[in-house]
Amino acid sequence: MKFLGVDARVIDVHAHVVLAETFGAAGPLGPEMGGQDGDAPWFRVGSYRLDGVRYQGSAFMDTGLRLERMNAAGIDFQLLSPNPLTFLHFIDTATAVAFCRTHNTALSSLVAAHTDRLAGCAALPMQDIGAAIAELERAVTQLGLLGAYIGTDLPQPLDAPEMDRFYEACTRLDVPLFLHPSPAGIDGPAADANLGAYDLDVVIGFAAQEALAVARLIYGGVLDRHPDLDICLSHGGGSTGYLFGRMAMAARKRPWASEALKAEGAFEDRLARLWFDNHLNSDASLDLLTGLVGDDRLVFGTNFAGWDAPDDLAAHRPSPKLAENARRLLRLNR
Repeated sequence: MKFLGVDARVIDVHAHVVLAETFGAAGPLGPEMGGQDGDAPWFRVGSYRLDGVRYQGSAFMDTGLRLERMNAAGIDFQLLSPNPLTFLHFIDTATAVAFCRTHNTALSSLVAAHTDRLAGCAALPMQDIGAAIAELERAVTQLGLLGAYIGTDLPQPLDAPEMDRFYEACTRLDVPLFLHPSPAGIDGPAADANLGAYDLDVVIGFAAQEALAVARLIYGGVLDRHPDLDICLSHGGGSTGYLFGRMAMAARKRPWASEALKAEGAFEDRLARLWFDNHLNSDASLDLLTGLVGDDRLVFGTNFAGWDAPDDLAAHRPSPKLAENARRLLRLNR
């Protein structure tokens, strides 16, 4: 599948999609939705219920409406990714594989009809590394998807030895890997009870998970073992920008740190090897992150149609350099 984003001036890499074909694809877990025609829409995955977000008739599910709103926002090209509520990394393998195959096949069909505007990233069954690699290979080589979007919270840590086979597959296939949190407890371990109110599982929990992912990838030597691996983290790496000094100090001083990390600037060098989308909801936060890592691996992200997308996207046009960066990350020029 040949995508035409090579000439795009604005490329959005953080845009989730909800696919009708996936409803019920995880059996009793769903997903399912209701109340979409009234004032109280809801969406359910397992025992987790999201209230107040309308999917039916929205840009999440209506491709025509998505393209209209992309035009209004000045977005030329968009990378579609799985709904984080449906990562399903902790359910049984057979159900996860079936769900991901359904999702990825449907997503491939959607983007194939709009290769001038849309591309897609695969959902993967990360509870089984072999199955995840097999589905990644199918998604990239047969379905034409450009990489994978997975959660930050997996059955195994991001730096676990068994993950190395998966990272090797990403580099062998020459595709990027995107990390995005999902609310804890949907299908895995429950979150801190303090995150159960005020949407704190999303507002603060996501930022914590993203910073934890950065720490695991760097402290655990993932970037050293896989120097050609491109990993992009959502929301500017969460709270990484604020915690940077403390994280770097730990790398230099704590006894568990490798000798390679103890060198002056070693943590900083590895942090700058990660990619980040710029969806931080604050110019000051983005300036802080950019001051630390530069803008060579910064890409534009919106959480398009989501609750935290800017109200006036057309007024938030990114630097053309971010589109150049996205082309490199997504291999659109190859």
